[in-house]
Amino acid sequence: MLIVDAHLDLSYNALNGRDVLAPARQQQPDHQGIPSVGLPDLREGGVGLICATIFCQPLGDKWPGYSTPAEAADMAWAQMRWYQQQFEAGQIKQVRSAADLPAADSAREIHAIILMEGADPILSPADLARWRDAGVRMIGLAWGRTRYAGGTGAPGPLTAEGIELVREMDRIGMIHDASHLAEESFWQLLERSSGPICATHSNCRAFIPTDRQLSDEMIRAIVGRGGVIGINFYDRFLIGTDERSHRRATLADVVRHIRHICDLVGDAGHVGLGTDMDGGLGREQIPQEIETSADLPKVADALRQAGFSDGDIAGILGGNWLRFFRSHLG
Repeated sequence: MLIVDAHLDLSYNALNGRDVLAPARQQQPDHQGIPSVGLPDLREGGVGLICATIFCQPLGDKWPGYSTPAEAADMAWAQMRWYQQQFEAGQIKQVRSAADLPAADSAREIHAIILMEGADPILSPADLARWRDAGVRMIGLAWGRTRYAGGTGAPGPLTAEGIELVREMDRIGMIHDASHLAEESFWQLLERSSGPICATHSNCRAFIPTDRQLSDEMIRAIVGRGGVIGINFYDRFLIGTDERSHRRATLADVVRHIRHICDLVGDAGHVGLGTDMDGGLGREQIPQEIETSADLPKVADALRQAGFSDGDIAGILGGNWLRFFRSHLG
């Protein structure tokens, strides 16, 4: 069974010192924690398709990052060059169109769709075509607030430049990732865009009541547009603060978020995985059954124990994302 992980920050981690070409157990712990993702782990786990991010950290009080669009663009192009090196070396196969997607029963090679998480590296809407030519196929307008939209912890609408960027994304056929959008920006995007919309790595606000998660109304809206929602494995997005004080997150918590979406929309066809388990965190902050990406087949066992059918399990682990990308990658 091919597994799809719709959110991994490979290039960001590689350029910040993690040896993602090696198995995670051979990588050294760092300020983010114990690594859990390496290309050999993905292959061992049957992860045949990923959304590989370009993620540029904005400057913060406690971390370095960009402070101007030009700095963001320089960081983003460095990450794109890293991906291009892996494509040329045969470590990863680039997906530019639906024809490049792997078969549903093939998990021998890692295929990657390039996703830009936070649109500040796009210097202007006119710059979008250059990123498209380089292989970017998905964009999330925000992480925190960007020049284009309000984001996590930063309420606000689409800016005038954001509205123009949305129009240009739709014109050239880009996929929108709504994962980090502030609520006002989210609803404006759905109103103004005719293009495909998903959430690569977002969980349910019904359990974790923060603006980083999706409300029931947002879930229904994404599904109503034919989108898929990838469940994030970060423990802060799976269980609440009180629970984290006395236990680790588990795969049962992942299943709880999956079941909520399925119950809310009436079927299991619009939920998948978007683990983000290398996104500024370590092994100690993901479900305790998962040490590396090689363990992702354990999700199937957890779903089976929870009563999901084999067909639903195949969809959740990869089939739902494959269907979405077959429909929306030009």
